[in-house]
Amino acid sequence: MSVEKELEARSGGVCELCGSSEGLSALEVAPSDASAEQSIYVCATCKEQIQNPDKMDETHFNCLNDSMWSEVPAVVVMSYRLLKALGREDLVDMMYMEEDVKNWAQAGFKGASESTVVKDSNGVVLNAGDSVVIIKDLEVKGAGFTAKRGTMVKNITIPQDVEGHVEGRVNGTKIYLKTEFLKKA
Repeated sequence: MSVEKELEARSGGVCELCGSSEGLSALEVAPSDASAEQSIYVCATCKEQIQNPDKMDETHFNCLNDSMWSEVPAVVVMSYRLLKALGREDLVDMMYMEEDVKNWAQAGFKGASESTVVKDSNGVVLNAGDSVVIIKDLEVKGAGFTAKRGTMVKNITIPQDVEGHVEGRVNGTKIYLKTEFLKKA
């Protein structure tokens, strides 16, 4: 039986991440040996966004609230990686994975986040998941509001592509914040 047929049978003919039944194909969860156990069955939308992280639509991946509890290790690994990429540490913290599955999930992140050191306005090192306080009113371009001084931003993420910034939610909107206007809470 081919890998694609095994995945179709395992998933019941739907995307293992979002449940869509259109444009399905196999996706290898690297590093892997291309077996059905290390691949997932995904729709074209999920596959496109996984392969092009800069085009990731957070609302599409609300489905990860369900798929992160899958009994299939490859689905759990992909859910973990996507949640990390979306900065959803709140959901990542709820996940339980066996040690070997967690090592596989983290294999895609080795080196990148460990080499980036981000500091707040006082020189204190910031880590993903920290809370920070805004120390100056900041106009949020394109969103039409001002992030007020004293606003607490919880569960920040450290973007790899924008130096000197963190990413967090203010007024329900995910934005980049310059670290020079933040202090660790």
